[in-house]
Amino acid sequence: MGQLSEPLGSRLPHVTVPPPGPASQALADRLRRVESRGVTHLTAHWPIFWEEAAGTNVRDADGNVYIDLTGAFGVALVGHTSRLARSAIAAQSERLIHGMGDIHPPVSKLELLERLALIAPWPDAKVILSSTGSEAVEAALKTAQVASGRPGVIAFEGGYHGLTLGALAVTERGHFRAPFERRVYGGVGFAPFPDTVRDGAEGGAVSLEAVQRLLSSGAPNGDEIGAVIVEPVQARGGARVPPAGFMAALSDIARSAGAILIADEIMTGLGRCGAVLASSRVGLVPDIVCVGKALGAGLPISACLARGAVMDAWPQTDGEAVHTSTFLGHPLACAVAADFLDVLTTSDLAQRVEEEGNDLLAALTERLSGCRGVADVRGMGLLLGIEFAEGSGRSVGAGSRVAEGALKRGLIVLPAGDDGHVLELTPPIGLTHEQVHFVVEQLAEVIEEVL
Repeated sequence: MGQLSEPLGSRLPHVTVPPPGPASQALADRLRRVESRGVTHLTAHWPIFWEEAAGTNVRDADGNVYIDLTGAFGVALVGHTSRLARSAIAAQSERLIHGMGDIHPPVSKLELLERLALIAPWPDAKVILSSTGSEAVEAALKTAQVASGRPGVIAFEGGYHGLTLGALAVTERGHFRAPFERRVYGGVGFAPFPDTVRDGAEGGAVSLEAVQRLLSSGAPNGDEIGAVIVEPVQARGGARVPPAGFMAALSDIARSAGAILIADEIMTGLGRCGAVLASSRVGLVPDIVCVGKALGAGLPISACLARGAVMDAWPQTDGEAVHTSTFLGHPLACAVAADFLDVLTTSDLAQRVEEEGNDLLAALTERLSGCRGVADVRGMGLLLGIEFAEGSGRSVGAGSRVAEGALKRGLIVLPAGDDGHVLELTPPIGLTHEQVHFVVEQLAEVIEEVL
């Protein structure tokens, strides 16, 4: 399996040691001794330790080569260790590695802000930079509160917005919330996200009715609702694509209620769903947009973008920043992000993502048609999901079982959904036809084995 003579980047898998091999197991033993046990999942079957990555390939500490269908949580849209990132890092590192983002800003920070403003869906956009998706969501929630004057929030079941305390408050999954429930803000009401597999078109109507009830009644703690936060396509929730018309109707409802609408495009934005912003594809009309992941092409950077009037609700700094962080506007990350946006907006990157995603979706749909346990194959761009079911219910943990089986065949994939009942695919762009054929056939065989 695999072509040893080809450079790492577009190879088929080459697995010579059943993963996780002895090197990865030894590294896992070392990790257990120094990292909090609440972070990395460590078992006899998981994980492998990455040592090198390029394009669509990853090489682990045992020398096995894999096709990465996760894009490292969706970050590596333009491929691992991309030439874009390496060139921008090299050039910027010769000039300035760290600056003072909110005191004496690096030039690269300003240049990135200007480029981000150009991709926003409003002509007067303003931006807050940060390092992670969770931080961008925190900035968005703060912005919505100062703009609306109302702290309450509506979020959606199955949504994932991060694990810092503000972001955790709008992330509904009990697995993340339970240990910290007493610290989490109680002014968030959750509406169901449309489940097209079980409810069909009716799911959208049920969800919109729940949103309207929450806007009328207020948050569970009595706070008035000032914001609605939603992913245009639920990513970690199971690659759930909303029914036609749902997001446009949600936009109208939020606007009528005077609520600030936040689009969490950390995963879906910047080309991942075949457009600069997925909101434009599903009819969502936000006041605030959060972006990240693909933005840094491997470096940590994110941003909260908002309409000028919304962002200008923040009080003017009097010399001490109202919202900031030490690495805000980090020069290396800003330089890479600016170059990435240049590529996104001046090339056919988003179109290529759409075409490759359609091809992969079609191939999976055809191969898995009639496959026992497969309830749905769906997606948008290169954000795809395979949902598993048992009878009329979800097949709990099926995504995890498939992920473990796929790893042994040289494919890196992740489970998704609250019940681990979905297999999520967010690969880098550039899978070859040979790789796509291999991926589809191997995933189908694993699914047939474990379900």
